[in-house]
Amino acid sequence: MGITFDIEKQKFQFDFEHDGTSDLVTLTGSGYQVEAFGKCFYYGYEFEPEINSETRTKFIQYVKFSPSIQKDENLSHFIQKAINDLNAKINLYDYDLVIYPESSSQVNQYMLRYIYRFAQPTLRKMQLVKALPSNIAFDTDAYTNQYLDDVLENGRPRYTQAQKDEALASISKMMDLIHSKDYFTIAKDVKKSKLRPYMLQFLQFATEADRELCTTIRNQNILVIDDITTSGSTLNEILRTLRILNEDNSITIFSLLGRKNLMAEIV
Repeated sequence: MGITFDIEKQKFQFDFEHDGTSDLVTLTGSGYQVEAFGKCFYYGYEFEPEINSETRTKFIQYVKFSPSIQKDENLSHFIQKAINDLNAKINLYDYDLVIYPESSSQVNQYMLRYIYRFAQPTLRKMQLVKALPSNIAFDTDAYTNQYLDDVLENGRPRYTQAQKDEALASISKMMDLIHSKDYFTIAKDVKKSKLRPYMLQFLQFATEADRELCTTIRNQNILVIDDITTSGSTLNEILRTLRILNEDNSITIFSLLGRKNLMAEIV
């Protein structure tokens, strides 16, 4: 019955042959394809809409931080199936470069190793790493224009000036705290998910050679991968960082777990 959560055993149960009405994720499909970030976005699975946030969080933590993906037959099959379905749609052999973000999770590295089973021998990989917290920025103008300046159906402002000032002061306090840290994690350091798409400059090229490579490649098929896409902030930042890529390169995005209504804009 897809993936269900056994409350008594506190364990996720996988059935790759059948889906049921109580599934938190169905498993018999062949992945999803939507337009997001101005690109073609593929993802392997999505949560069923009625699943509560507590169960979603438990499953995300299970996927991202399993002690050993290789030893977890269900989880490894879960990831491999998503990559197999992706390959059936886009033919991974046609890709020249895979770009992925630094993560404390093993999932991106596991996906990358499995992708190499389908790839041409010359497939290159590139990791974007976390930037120094002191360099991270917040797009105040975009947040103000897209959120704080929102109006109601009757044409009246949704927020008073006092509310706007309070929100901006809270963001300023958050950024001061981030700048004082030694390491930044968007999930931990930006608690409000509505703020995450406006975070900037938290990823960077690992080496200057990687940056130079991205300025010179032409007519390449590039695959951007990430494990879990919730707010879309990480993929958004990857694409912002990759703006130096020449326009004649084709970028495809893949996430293991995504959602249909992910319509974030590149900021």
